[in-house]
Parts: sequence; structure tokens; C-alpha cells
Amino acid sequence: MSPTAPVPPLPGRPCSAAAALHLVGDKWALLAVREILYGNRRFDAIARNTGAPRDRLTVRLRALEEAGIVERRPYSERPPRYEYHLTEAGHDLAPVIRALLAWGDKWAVDEPPVVLRHRDDHPVDAVEFCRTCGDELHDRDLVLDIRGEGWTPAGRTESG
Repeated sequence: MSPTAPVPPLPGRPCSAAAALHLVGDKWALLAVREILYGNRRFDAIARNTGAPRDRLTVRLRALEEAGIVERRPYSERPPRYEYHLTEAGHDLAPVIRALLAWGDKWAVDEPPVVLRHRDDHPVDAVEFCRTCGDELHDRDLVLDIRGEGWTPAGRTESG
């Protein structure tokens, strides 16, 4: 599924990661997605739990809505009030949030302030597996298949 607003051509190597970061690479955007994943859908709760300045959060939530990552749904008519819900694209960011939590637990904090539990039975260990063969993924086993014309793993070719 592509975003509502297509990502314009970006400088540098053509890359889906760059396009994704263009849409969600801001700290406040990803923290807003985290809060909605945690079930906090109203603006005040998202602002409080992210620590984002309200004006900046408003801009980020609008951008996430335009990108098709969140949608606003009314919960009050008088006064008009909305809550934010993740779209399919937004829910597909859950593994990104889990990966950031795992990395942060290992490298950014002494003790994890949040532990995700699977069915309240045991902590989640974020591991990636190949959907085709079922093997656990390791960087040493991955091969880069460059499809951008004029690019190699080292960068742009002279003819590109």
C-alpha cells in the first residue's frame, strides 16, 4: 500500500528506507505512532506521553494523516473532538517500534522502562525471520540486490 501523498524524489541513493524516513523519520512522529499503538488515541494523551510541543505534534499528526498512516475519527460532536487511529500502514510500523525498543533496551538505557510481553506470559524478544524459509535473519547472510539504475553497493556509477 502506498501513502496518500507520494514521496517526492529524494537526494542520494534511491531507497525505501529513505522514503519511509521522509514520512516517519521525525522523533515526534514515531513517538505518536508508539502512543497510538499503546492505545492512547486522544491528542492530550499523545502530547502528554510523548512530551512533544503541542504545535509540533499537531503538524506531525497532520503529516501522518496525509501520508495515510493515521486517521482521525470523531468521538464528540459538541465540541468537535477527534481521536487518532492507525491505518494498516500505521499498524505495519509496530515492528519498527519494537525494534527501536529492543535497540534502546540494549544500548540506550540501563534498565528497560517498558517491557513488551507476549500474551502477558513472557517478554518479547524481537527477532527477524525469513518468511520464505523460516531461518533467523543475520546481516552476514543478506545480499544487496541493487535495482536503481546507475547505482552499485558502493554508490552512483560514473554513467548514472
